[in-house]
Amino acid sequence: MKVAISGAGVAGPTLAYWLHRSGHQPTLIERAPRFRTGGYVIDFWGVGFRVAQRMGIEATVRERGYQVRSIRSARPDGRTRGSLSVDGFRRAVGDQFTSIPRGDLAAAVYATIENDVEVIFDDSITAVDTHAGGVGISFERANFREFDLVVGADGLHSNVRRLALGADSTVEHYLGYEVAACVVDGYRPRDELVYVTYSEPGRSIGRFSLRDNRTMFLFILRCSRPRDPGDTAARTALLRRHFADMGGECARILAALDGVGDLYFDVVSQIRLDRWSRGRAVLVGDAAACVSLFAGEGTGLAMTEAYVLAGELHRAGSDYRSAFDRYEARLRTFVEGKQKSAERFLPVFATRTRLGIWFRDLVMNTLDVLPRADLFLRRDLRDEFDLPAYAM
Repeated sequence: MKVAISGAGVAGPTLAYWLHRSGHQPTLIERAPRFRTGGYVIDFWGVGFRVAQRMGIEATVRERGYQVRSIRSARPDGRTRGSLSVDGFRRAVGDQFTSIPRGDLAAAVYATIENDVEVIFDDSITAVDTHAGGVGISFERANFREFDLVVGADGLHSNVRRLALGADSTVEHYLGYEVAACVVDGYRPRDELVYVTYSEPGRSIGRFSLRDNRTMFLFILRCSRPRDPGDTAARTALLRRHFADMGGECARILAALDGVGDLYFDVVSQIRLDRWSRGRAVLVGDAAACVSLFAGEGTGLAMTEAYVLAGELHRAGSDYRSAFDRYEARLRTFVEGKQKSAERFLPVFATRTRLGIWFRDLVMNTLDVLPRADLFLRRDLRDEFDLPAYAM
């Protein structure tokens, strides 16, 4: 089948890889003018890691990843408030665990299809016309084309979800936080393989040292209503307004934003839909069921969903409706569990009160020595999902 896939982040190219392997003709459509890199550092483990292994990119993922040693909660003057070794996380999930910039993982996935799959950059889908024989796709720039299926792999603010499934803004459940991220060159100090975070009630700043003398900053801010401040200058101004009084190193971090050309900014939300498909259209990744930044596993889940969708299409042959149904039946309960887990972790990322920060830091300091700590981590981190073996 000819399959139009909106979105060339991680889910889209993963799906394109497996569809191409099983004899279909995927076409990726990406509104960005070129392949996008950047983004914050993600923890990558579980079923997503197993999909990466089956794609033959494990070595690349490990090479580009970081073996983080610890997470440190610090006061603005640099004194440590709480510290947590990452060893417990590794024991909970086994050796299949690394931390990697999202853009580096996306590049590893994209490299598997860039010479085999048609990719249309600098364009987006403007209309989806489903009929008995297929799907007519209108583009912002390219000419009208016919496909057999259309897939929305276009993220939290999915265009395909709106056009093909008729989903409105009510399916987005805002969790009360905004997030911003960027990478700067030459920042000091550096704490190699340590994620350092500064917290005040309802807001936090994190930093992590990357290779090639770069540092990633991650800002999390509690906000009652979602908003889009606008361009990079407006986003920078918003961060300075809300974090200026934190002082100490936080002031140096804000000063380091001068000249940043690419500042990621978005809301922290989940997508909750009654159905992930309609007719010849289907959703994967954040477009279908965004679990949010606080789940820590959204990218891996997106790869898993793409793999399972391709596998069910392979098994079903031309019966795409039954493939869509089996794809959703396999994954919905599992993904909804991850969404609930993300809500439980809300206080860890941007604690609302000073008492909450104190308690979180206390947990960090004691978790390494608690006799049953590994059992708690396993419960929340291990993926109880049997990844199917498809003959693709």
